[in-house]
Amino acid sequence: MIANPTEPPAALAPSQRLTARALLLGERLDTAGLERSDLVHVSPLAFRVGTTGSAVLFRYGVAVLIGLSPVQEDEVLRGLRSRIVGPLAAFEDETALIEITPEHEDQVTPGGPIVVRDLSPERLVVIADALAKNVALSGDERQVSKVFDVIDPFAAELAMGGRPPGNRRSMLRLIGQALLVRHRMTGRVEIEEKPDVLWDRPDLERLYARLADEYELKERAGALVRKLEVVGETARALTDLIDVERTVRLEAAIVLLIVLEIFITFYELFFRAAK
Repeated sequence: MIANPTEPPAALAPSQRLTARALLLGERLDTAGLERSDLVHVSPLAFRVGTTGSAVLFRYGVAVLIGLSPVQEDEVLRGLRSRIVGPLAAFEDETALIEITPEHEDQVTPGGPIVVRDLSPERLVVIADALAKNVALSGDERQVSKVFDVIDPFAAELAMGGRPPGNRRSMLRLIGQALLVRHRMTGRVEIEEKPDVLWDRPDLERLYARLADEYELKERAGALVRKLEVVGETARALTDLIDVERTVRLEAAIVLLIVLEIFITFYELFFRAAK
């Protein structure tokens, strides 16, 4: 059948814009046994909310909510409250705009929306993975900044007074915080690892690479690792200085006791000789 040239061209499908919100809820998110009839992906756990919304849950404590109204977001978060391990006092959150345009290729414009042909379960997981890593990095960066705020006064005291701080427990706490962030990055979040869905959909690797470049995931992870190394080395150096100072004090006390004992011995000998 030949189309009538006088007929107007068929209208293109209108684009749809959805807001994606990634929230760092706590240390971990327990998704075991969370069975739903509207699941669209198992690992990470993703399910539909309403007619156009979706939620993707990551075990390292992040929930990505796409296309949800404020009421729907509150409902999902209330349902997850009992599954948050180590909840944060204030949630860390990042937002992004997703534009679904069937006639366009997948692309990520700098500072602009994430443009995709459709929001299939695979694309949903790829986008959510990048957003989740972005907000997890933001939380880790904020935590490391707080550690630096604690270290700076110690380093300034050492530079000006030439004496290390006496609170060894604070130093050990700093080392522990640095180790926790490092463990979270390498063991839980796996910033530099690609999502597993790309094994089945290698055609989406370009989309994920663009998202990773947009949020500078590798660069920020590398910078964070270097900061953690500085924190660990500084805390260990201060701890060693405190230990050395304590050792010197202990040796001085031992020498003083020996001198005192010698003095008492000579005193007793002199006192007996005088008798």
